[in-house]
Amino acid sequence: MIQGRRPCMTAAAATLLDFLTLSEALKRELRHSWLSDGRQESVAEHSWQMALFAILAHPHLEEPVDLGKTLEMITVHDLVEALVGDVPYFETGERKRLKKQREAEAIEDIRTRLGPPTGDRVRDLFLEFEDRQTPEARFAGAIDNLEVQIQHNLADFSTWTEAEYGLIYDKLDTPCAHDPFLKALAESVRQRALAKMRAGGVEVLCTHWGPVI
Repeated sequence: MIQGRRPCMTAAAATLLDFLTLSEALKRELRHSWLSDGRQESVAEHSWQMALFAILAHPHLEEPVDLGKTLEMITVHDLVEALVGDVPYFETGERKRLKKQREAEAIEDIRTRLGPPTGDRVRDLFLEFEDRQTPEARFAGAIDNLEVQIQHNLADFSTWTEAEYGLIYDKLDTPCAHDPFLKALAESVRQRALAKMRAGGVEVLCTHWGPVI
């Protein structure tokens, strides 16, 4: 029986190693975010910081959330970028227009590469994250948006573009609205962003709709 299982185990091990060769691209794929030392951030670094953030924030949530499932979702949510690359939120043009389609094709490619049941599990987690309908997906989505702004706050202000100023409202309020602690986090992150903008010489007037420059 053990001998009969060996070819199957060997094939599974080869599939896993081949996929890790693909996912290593996330360590090399750079985002439109910079670290505090001036180095550009990788997708893998963003996902790791999201995971740590979720662990630390989880005990404070009002809505019950399965932390293990959330961490799985965070780990796989950007896997498609190993195949199609990262597209910044504010980018326009062909890459932005085709982003959803290309990512949908990429997650099916990933599902096929991994095979059942692992590939199905990874695809389902990715789609759940995208749909934002479950408590875990809403939590992971909020963490995703918060972490992006936190990293911007840590980076030198010269790396910010004017298109990013309004994101302290556009990308924080709605994703965090479902939980009091996440709302408090969003406001704290926003206040630090506003302070950084003022220190960078941007005249900011806070209104209900966001900063007026």
